[in-house]
This record gives sequence, structure tokens and C-alpha cells, in this order.
Amino acid sequence: MIFDHTPPDAKAHGEPRCALRLIMDSAANFADAGAVIDLLDRAGRALRDSPLLRGCAIRLPRRGRLLATGDLHDNPFHLDRILRLARLDESPDHHVDLHELIHGENLINGMDFSHRMILRAADLIVRFPHQVHPLLANHELSQMTGRGVSKGAGDSVRLFSDAVEFVFGERAGEVSSSINQFLRSWPLAIITDSGILCAHSLPAEYAIDRFDVGVFDRVLTEADYQPRTGSAYLLVWGRGLSGAYLDRLAGVLNVKAFCLGHEHAETGWRSLGTRGIILNSDHERAAVLPIDLTADPRPEEWARVVQPLSGVGGAEFPMGTG
Repeated sequence: MIFDHTPPDAKAHGEPRCALRLIMDSAANFADAGAVIDLLDRAGRALRDSPLLRGCAIRLPRRGRLLATGDLHDNPFHLDRILRLARLDESPDHHVDLHELIHGENLINGMDFSHRMILRAADLIVRFPHQVHPLLANHELSQMTGRGVSKGAGDSVRLFSDAVEFVFGERAGEVSSSINQFLRSWPLAIITDSGILCAHSLPAEYAIDRFDVGVFDRVLTEADYQPRTGSAYLLVWGRGLSGAYLDRLAGVLNVKAFCLGHEHAETGWRSLGTRGIILNSDHERAAVLPIDLTADPRPEEWARVVQPLSGVGGAEFPMGTG
């Protein structure tokens, strides 16, 4: 069920609802360890119990639309713009994916407070169940497993943990455990009935022989998270993808097109051959891709409908191609 949380005065003036406003309304509880643990537990259960989940992938039918995004890296302003475009409150068939939410470059007193982006995602999942789809990425995997990774300001895992300890004090261990359990509920991919696979990345070509191509149809195990051998690890860390390689993977995975993140795209997006696109949603030229789930995918038209976040205000969601 979707509730209308718009303040009465906003309704009276005909102001549009904004999903991020709902998150900010509850942000006062983000320093309350008990409330945070409860929120993360409810969001994790919503993801695990989703009727759209099969194995470790969300399966979206030929109905409605999906807003595909790229890495966010603790950019709440771009999350706001993404939610304006997604308009989740208008229909249960409006979907959005989110990935690489944490580990930004802007520290506060030498700490990374991007756990708040995790909590904002959890809040969205609880408020809009089965519409908000966080995808496991390499930075979330690193945080979950305690393996160091950097965005240039030091060990992001340690800086993130320092902020959790600062905010939650003696209950920091419980909150960290709840965050990690929540991250373990995140799917690896979205696969649409129309033939699009959205994920953080894909295994590098040199590692494909170690990757279980059937992983999307089963539940992830601890072995899948292991460095250099696990299928989840290989997928979220893969780089150097080519158009020819995507042509090969499309046949292996029985899909037609790919929406990915992970690698840098200076203009916010770049094509990968004739089947794929890489999106960045964190920097000043950030972009997203609206997808019509009822249509067959036409990656050759994605360049025409890709949406820069810099121009997002109260405009209507532009219907994209399949």
C-alpha cells in the first residue's frame, strides 16, 4: 500500500509530492539506534519477500516503467532528482534502481556519513515496497565484508565505520550488523521480461570462466561474496567491458541489452557497443535512463532519451524507449 504523506498545506497549494521529503521528515530518527535497526530489518524483509524476486534478481514484467540510474556515492541532491523523475507515488508499476549509494568523497570531520544514504534507501523501500530496487555494488560489498576500498580520501570502509561509531556510540556494533544484514538482502540485478539486464557491472572478460552464469536464478551464498572467486564479487568488480563481449554475454544470459554503472562516464553516460550503456549519477554531468517496460529494448535509441539530472525540477517523467 502507498500512503499519501504530503503535508495538508502542500495539498492545498497544489504542490507535487516528493518522495525525498518523506525521507527527510523521518531523518530525525536516523540517530536513534533502535529506530534505525527496526527500519533496516523491515526494509530487508521487504526485499527478501518481494514477489518480484527470483533467485537473486528482480524480474520486472512488461508493465510500467523503470528509471535506471548509475553510481550515487553519497549524493543526496541527485537522489532527490532521481525520485522526482521516478514518481513512485503515481503508480505501483513505476520502478527505480539504486546502486553504489555509499562512500562519497566529501567527509565531515574526517568521517564518511554515507550510512545515511543506506537509511534513506531503506526508508524508501518500506514506503514504496516492490518499486525501489537497490543493486549490490562493489562499495556495498566491501563495506559488508570489511574489505578496504577507497574513493581517494583513505579507506572508505573504515571512514564509514568511524561515522557509525560516532553517531551510535555503544550501539554502533548493532547498527553495523543491521546495515550488513540489509546489504545482504540486495539483489544482484534487475532482469526485465522485455530483455534488459540492469546491474552494477558484469564480470570482466578474463574472469568469465570463473563466473556462474546461473547465479541470477539462485540465492546467493557466502562463497559468492569471496574475492576473485565468488560470482557476486566478480560481477560487481568487473571492468573493461566491450561491445563485442556484451554481444557474447547477451546470448549466454538470454537477454538483449544491459544497463550498468561502475565505470566512469564523463558525460554521465556512454554506450557500450550496440547493447549496453554505462550510467553515472553522482557527478556534475550525472544522468539516468527512463525505460518503457512494455516495449522491446532499443539500445540504439537510449542516447536520445537519456536524462541529465542537472535539468531536473518539477518536469514530467519523460517516457523512454525499451
